[in-house]
Amino acid sequence: MTDTPGWASPGSSEPPRDGVRPPADAPAAVPGPSAPPQATPGWGTQYGQPHHGGQTPGRGPYGWEAARSPRPGVIPLRPLSVGELLDGAVTTVRRHWRTALTLSLGIAVLDRAGAFVAQLLVRGRTGASTQLLTLLASLPLTLLLDALAVALLTIVVSRAVLGRSVTAGEAWRDARPRLLKLLGLTVLTTLLSGGVILLGFTPWLGYSAGGAGSRGTEGLLFLVGVLTVPVGLWLLIRYSLAAPALMLEKQGVVTALSRSRRLARGSWWRIFGIVLLSRLLAGIVGATLVIPFRVIGLLLGFGSVDRFGDTSQQSIGMMVLTAIAGIIASALATPFLAAVSVLVYIDQRIRREALDIELARAAGLPEQGGTGGSGPADQTTAGR
Repeated sequence: MTDTPGWASPGSSEPPRDGVRPPADAPAAVPGPSAPPQATPGWGTQYGQPHHGGQTPGRGPYGWEAARSPRPGVIPLRPLSVGELLDGAVTTVRRHWRTALTLSLGIAVLDRAGAFVAQLLVRGRTGASTQLLTLLASLPLTLLLDALAVALLTIVVSRAVLGRSVTAGEAWRDARPRLLKLLGLTVLTTLLSGGVILLGFTPWLGYSAGGAGSRGTEGLLFLVGVLTVPVGLWLLIRYSLAAPALMLEKQGVVTALSRSRRLARGSWWRIFGIVLLSRLLAGIVGATLVIPFRVIGLLLGFGSVDRFGDTSQQSIGMMVLTAIAGIIASALATPFLAAVSVLVYIDQRIRREALDIELARAAGLPEQGGTGGSGPADQTTAGR
């Protein structure tokens, strides 16, 4: 059974508002979410047979009883708390570590190799702007590899939610037809968010490059640049669900951006908090790995303590050690962050479009007897 029915976007032009479920007697959208049968012992005990005030027995704060939610894969099929979402991302990496780490490790090696070459090309020749020029020199390769990582790991996470595994070769075959569109989407979203910030700081950079300028004017121009940061961040979160929509719903670039905008509407702060928390956790892991390698480099004589934070004058040995630490950190962080992004997208669709019902069907969970007949429904089914 394919997972296409679960991921297809709903046929209606406007999804339900957050927290509003489709009524049980509403006609099913094709191929979008539909209502479960009301007479089945399992599904019916959770969704059907409303009583006083239209409430159903056993409903929790999201209209469910959490303990009876089906769980074919790494998450229960219901609206997720932040902790459950992060746990689902970690579980995905842990349960499917061979595929996830194989893909992320290969991409991390290419990414760090490109950054290493760029750093060698500009090292010691550009003064204080070395780090900025290194970033700009490696940006095209970084965007390409980011798109590749998102494409491949989205396939892994989407299968993990349904309780299925996928090899690296299968992920590549499924993701390959969408790669060019995803690359275009990645470039476009980078320009939308980063371009706004860069445009805001351009007057300050130009004025500062002139040398003999007023400090007051320079400070004012810098403040203008700072004020564009929230705008760029707002755009980044607003369109953060476009990549999963493009990959899983097989949307075009413009349609995927529109889907992300609608799914994130009214949930910007929640998505922002999840993204910020996940990146903080990934950053802590990365720093925990990089600092020991830097210390080892100091002990081996590859650098000095007074230049510990200066990357523009690193020795070749220190650059190699830092690159190795970066590869390890990226190989661990990339699948985790990709899983968080996909699970946020799934959570938003569950909250707005009752995607959990379609996912349960795509996972092959029986509707007759469903979650109520044979033990706790929150246990992961076989076929992991």
